Parts: sequence; structure tokens; C-alpha cells
Amino acid sequence: MIRLLVKKLLDDKSFKEKEKITLNQVSQETGISRATLNRIVNNPGYNTNTDAINALCKYFQCSPGELIEYVADED
Repeated sequence: MIRLLVKKLLDDKSFKEKEKITLNQVSQETGISRATLNRIVNNPGYNTNTDAINALCKYFQCSPGELIEYVADED
């Protein structure tokens, strides 16, 4: 399963900037709807598109490899 590490990157950015960053702020700056961000953060394995991944990488100033993690499915 592919896991998006948005929550981790959001926590890291909040810590670095010494202020709480909300999903509403991320939504406004990336153009990704709040509902989509909520699904990405809270639904493991949520299927999103490359436009959203691109916008998140741009926002967090990271590469896709820092945003996406592969987790082996348990059989």
C-alpha cells in the first residue's frame, strides 16, 4: 500500500516554523480542497492524483520520495 506522509510533513513544517499549520492553510496555498486533504491525511491508502502530489511537494518543498512511502500489505 502507498502511504502519503502529509501529517508527518505538516508536523515537521509546523515545528520548524514554530506555528500551527492547519489543513485549511494547506488547502488555500495548494489549491487542494479541504475534503481531499482530509481524505489524504485520514484514509490509509487513499488514491489521489499526481496533481495533488505535485502541489504537496511544492508546498512542503520536498521530493515525491519524501512524501510517499510504500508499506507492504499484510497477507
